[in-house]
Amino acid sequence: GKFLSPFHGFWLNSENEAINASTQLSSTHLKQPVNVYFDELLIPHIFAKNDEDLYYSQGYITAFHRLWQMEFQLLAAEGRLSEVIGKRALRYDRSQRRMGLIYGAKNSEELIIKEYPDVYKKIEAYTNGINDFISSLSLKDLPIEYKLLDYKPEPWTPFKCFLLFSSLHNMLSRGERDLEHTNALKLWGREVFDILYPERHPSVDPVVPKGTLYDFEPIEVEKPQIAFPLEFTNPTITQPNPDNGSNSFVVNGNKTKNGKVIWTNEPDLSLNAPSIWYLTHLNAPGVNVMGAGVPGSPGVFIGFNDSIAWGNTNAKRDLVDWYKIQFKDTTREEYLYNGNWVPTRKEVEAFRVRDGQTFYDTIIYTHHGPVVYDRNFEGSRSEDINLAMRWTAHDASTEVKSLFMVNRAKTYTDFKEAFNYFSGPPQNYSFASVNGDIAVAVNGKFPIKWKEQGKFLMDGSDVSQEWNGFIPKEQNPHVLNPPQNFVSSANQHQADTTYPYYQYDYNYEYYRGRRINDRLRIMNNISVEDMMDLQHDNFNYTAFESLPMMLDSLDSISFTNVEQDYYNTLKTWDYFNEPEWEAPSIFKTWWENLRSKLWEEIDSAEVSLYRPHWYNTYHILKNHPDFEMIDNSYTPEKESTGDLFRITFKETVDELEAYLEEKEDRELTWYRFKNTTIKHLLRLDPFSVSNVKIGGYRSIVNAASANHGPSCRLVVELGNGEVNAWGIYPGSQSANPGNPLYGHMIKQWASGKYEKLLFRNDINEETDKIIYTIKMSPE
Repeated sequence: GKFLSPFHGFWLNSENEAINASTQLSSTHLKQPVNVYFDELLIPHIFAKNDEDLYYSQGYITAFHRLWQMEFQLLAAEGRLSEVIGKRALRYDRSQRRMGLIYGAKNSEELIIKEYPDVYKKIEAYTNGINDFISSLSLKDLPIEYKLLDYKPEPWTPFKCFLLFSSLHNMLSRGERDLEHTNALKLWGREVFDILYPERHPSVDPVVPKGTLYDFEPIEVEKPQIAFPLEFTNPTITQPNPDNGSNSFVVNGNKTKNGKVIWTNEPDLSLNAPSIWYLTHLNAPGVNVMGAGVPGSPGVFIGFNDSIAWGNTNAKRDLVDWYKIQFKDTTREEYLYNGNWVPTRKEVEAFRVRDGQTFYDTIIYTHHGPVVYDRNFEGSRSEDINLAMRWTAHDASTEVKSLFMVNRAKTYTDFKEAFNYFSGPPQNYSFASVNGDIAVAVNGKFPIKWKEQGKFLMDGSDVSQEWNGFIPKEQNPHVLNPPQNFVSSANQHQADTTYPYYQYDYNYEYYRGRRINDRLRIMNNISVEDMMDLQHDNFNYTAFESLPMMLDSLDSISFTNVEQDYYNTLKTWDYFNEPEWEAPSIFKTWWENLRSKLWEEIDSAEVSLYRPHWYNTYHILKNHPDFEMIDNSYTPEKESTGDLFRITFKETVDELEAYLEEKEDRELTWYRFKNTTIKHLLRLDPFSVSNVKIGGYRSIVNAASANHGPSCRLVVELGNGEVNAWGIYPGSQSANPGNPLYGHMIKQWASGKYEKLLFRNDINEETDKIIYTIKMSPE
């Protein structure tokens, strides 16, 4: 009844105008008047006279457009979804709390309160703005998702802002495969393990260019005498999306047509509705910054100001290690460490399950971190396997201070100083300035490790298996104005082998960075449009390397007419995943069938394992034709790589013909086949947009897959004292499906078009682009 009511139900979420809010607002939290101007894209340009009023207004306006998203994403991070959607979310909630997201957020909040009270005041101001907006709402005003799920927003707290950073850590720095590595090494031995999961290939083109000198004395660590692996382990740990990453590339004036610097950034994340990002322009004495922020945190995460532009890509490094814990007895009051029995700390977590009883879970903490997997959760292979998690995200950190500082930075020195306060999630930060400087710097908190430390399950009682401190910030890889006249990053290795510290991740990217650098090396007289085109580059490096080898193995003489057609389509393909092409659909299906056939021993194993990276699959097929897994152990014949290619090609043809029988148009058009969808967070089809006409795919520069890809694109030109910027993302500022502009940028985003961003010190210079103004004043 409430939902259907014409007085306060869903009908009232239908809006005739792009924006409809009170033009005059007042608050006891404001010190001075604030003007908020909305342009045609609904980007707010907030002009305040002091920092606290600026962030108060940002909190209020962001909540105006994105309140439900802000709260829902943090209910997920806090492990409280079961309060809203019931017991089906309980396992997820337990996992979130056991992973320690709250633990890390509390540590960071306590540090900021103690060390940087001025920063905390800004967060409190942001919080006050959100709460004033919440207080202004009646039942009829609630976003439609609250009405669908039948609950109300709760008051915001500064802690939620810190929890947002924990959530970003969870998305970007929690990925690891320690337990799968342990199982693989124990199952097959070192020789097979190294073929399946090598640490790097010669083709690596690192973030910081090869040949960069590292002029410092590294902290030396000695690898202890350790026999890996320990025993098999059973938990299958849910990993963040392995495709989470980004592209960023910058060229200096020696490469461009007009001598100006051009900077780009493109975070590749989940394609959600509402969007992960919210565009904002913040102006107050000492700060004039614009770009993409994350709803729930003050400031701008990626963007530009009067003097610089900065952006980020995920700096992949193994920051999560698992330790086997030995408890003294079943009470689990003590655990073995360094020959002594050390007391544990226990925390009882209460889960208020909607329409059910409260569930209680006891989480045990060691000095390593929380014991995530034990007899009470995702039970291990035996009662004796208790797994504690060591993760940099559990440590107190000051990212929010770094954010405020970089928003105000004017030079590369300011930029570097700001990121001295940045711990994570670790990022490769690109930089450009109006003075012509370009740079890339790896920023974050990285443990000092001996070779292969943390690559496998470790013994929690052994002191020698703990981290050896952290790499000094100034020793993280970075380069300013390299001779090649460009910098780029795309989640590949951060440095070459001359970098003196051990750097490892199970999931480095091997394709996007190579393609970007291949292009930038030969491009000259570059324009803004050229950089936009490169962001939309659809070249399929995987197919370019793998497909000729696959096609050459086929016996085309014995083909049926249908098989010949598929073969011809692939043979004449130029390796670009254009939206209207059919070849990408055929290659994707063949490649997936090939990997399934090749790695069936991994997929069917009784212990948790994972398939090798795409590039290493190609590398094994090309360079290890006698590798034991190429032979199908379930058949008496000994299969070769050629057999694999031929068998899976025929399977692909049969599969696609069956697929086409169900399609009236009998087309394999790529964009329809992969079905890129901007999916609502509640997975509601009417609030989502499917079959978006965009090319690309994972491991392609234009990394648009089914529900993951370029979540925002920014291009900024700097020089001669001017800053010009363009941007687009697959969504809209308004999160209301009843708003006439809901999702209005998706089509432009897919077709490669950008919006020129309005960026001025005095917004009245462009009054024709302002469609709405809110005047906020002290009460």
